[in-house]
Amino acid sequence: MGLSDDVLQHAPRSFVSPPVWDLAHIAAYEELWVWCRAAGGSTLYPDLQAAYDAFETPRPVRSRIRLLDPTEARRYLELTRDRTLEVLIGDRVPTDPELLQDGFVFDLVAAHEAQHAETMLQEFVLADVPIGTLGTESPGGVAGSAAVPERIELSGATVTVGAAADGFAYDCERPVHRREIAPYAIARDPVTCREFLAFIADGGYARDDLWSPAGRDWRREESVVAPAYWEPDGAGGWTTRNLAGRCPVDPSVPVCHISWYEADAFARWAGGRLPTEAEWEHAASGADTDSATCNLGVRFGRPLAPGALGGTSEAGCRGIIGDVWEWTATEFDGYPGFRAYPYREYAEVFFGRGYRVLRGGSWATQPHVATTTFRNWDLPQRRQIFAGVRLAWDLD
Repeated sequence: MGLSDDVLQHAPRSFVSPPVWDLAHIAAYEELWVWCRAAGGSTLYPDLQAAYDAFETPRPVRSRIRLLDPTEARRYLELTRDRTLEVLIGDRVPTDPELLQDGFVFDLVAAHEAQHAETMLQEFVLADVPIGTLGTESPGGVAGSAAVPERIELSGATVTVGAAADGFAYDCERPVHRREIAPYAIARDPVTCREFLAFIADGGYARDDLWSPAGRDWRREESVVAPAYWEPDGAGGWTTRNLAGRCPVDPSVPVCHISWYEADAFARWAGGRLPTEAEWEHAASGADTDSATCNLGVRFGRPLAPGALGGTSEAGCRGIIGDVWEWTATEFDGYPGFRAYPYREYAEVFFGRGYRVLRGGSWATQPHVATTTFRNWDLPQRRQIFAGVRLAWDLD
């Protein structure tokens, strides 16, 4: 990508890591679970394992301690990948067969790497570092369309939530269980910048009646008047930034880089609400997860207008996989019967601590982890993630 060492070693904010930490953390995680835990080997850097443990070394500390430099981190990743392939082809006697059963540990490290690859892209946008070599593919002449506020009405039902027992899934996606949901409506499309511009023009950021008490406090403390990275262009419009750098806000694409607080306030302004996690998964059932019909995998480097690639769910929701993560009303917690595996620190330590669930993936999510059961989560004030919103409504 042609990124300098300075860029890789700089954390743009205290709540994110320097990208070089993510790079070596990918190697350390893969080495730990494949080479050390599954195959009984030893780490290449025993003195640095705490530095690359996400809980031993919180984000604000990562810029102040000794880390591998970018060249060393890349070499660590190369050596680790060689060891992983050695285990994969069966040249090591397993010490933990359960980790290797059905290739679980290989799916685990592949999913983990994909998540941190997206995190690094968030860090680059946050640091205002344009990357011209990524996301340059054209939508292929498909014009798409601006989102039209259209509701899809769904009957109340007993719905299945969570990942089935076969195939890879993270522990927080299981066990599969049943939920009762009342009749509701959900938007065909995610909220677009055009709709969000109307919210801003109507004084949405200044109207206390639209904001939760915590949201009002956050908005005032941070002096928030628009989505992250939006700036007035001096001519009555707005600009934003993405992997290509600063550009005009496109009214037709899903709004991106908004917090849960902003999503909640917008929903109230629009006369709707955020969908629950169960409602979202029900509406997403049968959704295309093929990268040919979903905006995934950093193909375009930005969200696309709803309908541009044609992917829909069985209910008719467009762009419900890819484009932008979608905030839900649900606080992150374990499903009934949850069992942490293979370690508590992936999800369980975040349960019941105010994190909100996001669903669906973004344009920067890799296709092999973008499923209708995958659960993402973050604090309600966070905006560095590629997050937007889709509205829901109660039906009497």
